[in-house]
Amino acid sequence: MAVLLAIGFFPLQLWRPLEQTGYNLLFRLRPPLEWDDRIAIIGIDDDTLEAYQTFPLPRDRYTELLQSLDESYPVVVGFDILFIEPTPQDASLAAAMNQLGTVVLARTWETTTGDPLEPTPTLAEGAANQGQILHQRNPDGITREATLWVNSPNFSIPNLTLAMVEVENFLRDAEGKPPLVPLPPPNQSQERQTRLLNWVGDTANFPQYYSFLDVAEGRIKPEGLQDKLILVGFTATATNDPLQTPLNRDPPTSGVYYHATVLDNLLQDRFLEKLPLWGEMLLLFPMGIFTAILLSRRPLFRRVIFVLVFPIAWVLVALLLLSSRHFWLPVAAPIGTMLLSVGGVQLREQWEKQQLMQLFEKYVSPETANVIWQQKDDFFQDGELLATQLEATVLFMDIRGFTSISEQIPPESVFRWLNRYLDTMTRCIMDHGGVVDKYIGDAIMAVFGVPFPRTTEAEVQQDAYNAIAASLTMCRHLDQLNQHLQQEGLPTIHIGIGIHSGSVMAGSLGGSQRLNYSIVGDTVNVAARLETLNKQVSQDRPYPILLSSQTFERVRDRYNGQPITEIQLRGRQELTQVYTIIQ
Repeated sequence: MAVLLAIGFFPLQLWRPLEQTGYNLLFRLRPPLEWDDRIAIIGIDDDTLEAYQTFPLPRDRYTELLQSLDESYPVVVGFDILFIEPTPQDASLAAAMNQLGTVVLARTWETTTGDPLEPTPTLAEGAANQGQILHQRNPDGITREATLWVNSPNFSIPNLTLAMVEVENFLRDAEGKPPLVPLPPPNQSQERQTRLLNWVGDTANFPQYYSFLDVAEGRIKPEGLQDKLILVGFTATATNDPLQTPLNRDPPTSGVYYHATVLDNLLQDRFLEKLPLWGEMLLLFPMGIFTAILLSRRPLFRRVIFVLVFPIAWVLVALLLLSSRHFWLPVAAPIGTMLLSVGGVQLREQWEKQQLMQLFEKYVSPETANVIWQQKDDFFQDGELLATQLEATVLFMDIRGFTSISEQIPPESVFRWLNRYLDTMTRCIMDHGGVVDKYIGDAIMAVFGVPFPRTTEAEVQQDAYNAIAASLTMCRHLDQLNQHLQQEGLPTIHIGIGIHSGSVMAGSLGGSQRLNYSIVGDTVNVAARLETLNKQVSQDRPYPILLSSQTFERVRDRYNGQPITEIQLRGRQELTQVYTIIQ
């Protein structure tokens, strides 16, 4: 159920924001990678704008830059800058581009109308290639994907960095050299081909960054930019080209680092991979089932430990895969499924406990009820109590002359009087480990030796001891209760108790609408008839207790008994020796 619920979250995209948060966390925890040393950035920074005192920069400044780079023999120069408005300086800039021979210009589309934003015809003619600079931000502002190709039935436009590699591969092919790196081919069936970005590190630590001003003014040695893939873009704080990454969010970094990351991932073949949607769903099945099997019937503290340890372990596994295999393992959905499964196990056991405790909490002491719950697997299965044969001692007791007493006082007083008696007797039974099976009017049926089967004779004997001890305690407490009743002008109470030990069947009795835990068997019948026999025994006794020989044989080493009679109880063929306790 937990797995199915978790899978149902996918169409609703409830996991997406959590997975994106997990993506951010993994990158912040992972040690930074090393940038590909073939990549260099020339940034139009605050120093550049302050020196030139104009924005945007005149085209002749870019001409100066290219003329300066011509001495360095860079591999390719890619401009993350749109040149869409014609200017008088375009011809000289186009000539500088043509002279260098490896300049790639940026193009994109207007966000509202979709109209293309392309380089001016003059500049386009001087460029070696063009590439699109689209990048899509997620709702939280983080860029996690690279748009490698924009396709239509009539054309495919590569990303700026792919266009740069295309130029270098073309030159290498002309020289008979292998390509710099194989390029992913366009797929016309997809409007946008994307790959997951593997962010290298904090862009503030980019190793080969140069100020536009320093390069254009010739302050950088030519060999420093030799054989480099150079990206030119804005890095000044006043420019409107922000980029949020898991490692650069507040404040954001500059958009040119997006292209640097795409180029790095391309050259190092380390774009992120991840499971397809159906794979993520399948992953949740072992996650939920394993959790349910592992935690069912386990103590609460083990579940708490598991809930604390598992997410940490899973994040560590995801971190290892991200670092070593460039694989993005989902974090939120598996951990969420685990938590749902833990919650389901907890709710199921809470329901079972509620069922079980409803059966026992009014019949046994709280300590016994807790033991029952802790050992529930021994006799509780699929929401029902298992029928069990066991050795127990059964006690019956009722009030002598209850009918005539109830006729002497008003009905509401009868109930208050009777409940005081039942409460006092019940406490005595439960204090000695007995289970109150049922109340039958003024009678009480109690059992010593349930619900757990006794495995040794010593345990069976202890149940008999407990039954006798409870009976004697009830007699003493009844004397105290009678003193209070007499002072209040209420009838005093006299009781008879019958006790017998033997085999019984214990389990749930009743129908679908109502169940009760109870015992049945000949032992119950004998105990009930011994209780009734109290009315026929006129011999003076210190306690109104009759017990069978089976019970007396188990307690005679601790209690003194006196034979009363040997009778044939109704429904039984053999004679039963009856004793009373005289201590």
